[in-house]
Amino acid sequence: MPNGGMAKIMKQLQQAQTEMSRLQEELGGKTVESSSGGGAVRVVVDGQKNLVSLQIDPEVISEGNREMLEDLIIAAVNEAFHRVDDMIAAEMQKLTGGLNLPPGMF
Repeated sequence: MPNGGMAKIMKQLQQAQTEMSRLQEELGGKTVESSSGGGAVRVVVDGQKNLVSLQIDPEVISEGNREMLEDLIIAAVNEAFHRVDDMIAAEMQKLTGGLNLPPGMF
């Protein structure tokens, strides 16, 4: 490969890294919401998978259903994390134009 070709590839990689940094910052400002137990537990997670909000319906809070409440919280948070993964995958698809890059490339 001529040196000019390698320089072009390196420039494209630098541009892709810049776009990835911009995308990560943009995704950090987006949120997804999830709920479980028919809305008894609601969570909001940002694009960096930080839990930013947790709401629990007061009717489900009692000593007798602690384990159920814990399970509802875990289910809601895990579903929100999956939604963040889907959001990231959709944005990556837009960025890479469907190039099917290997996971962890960026």
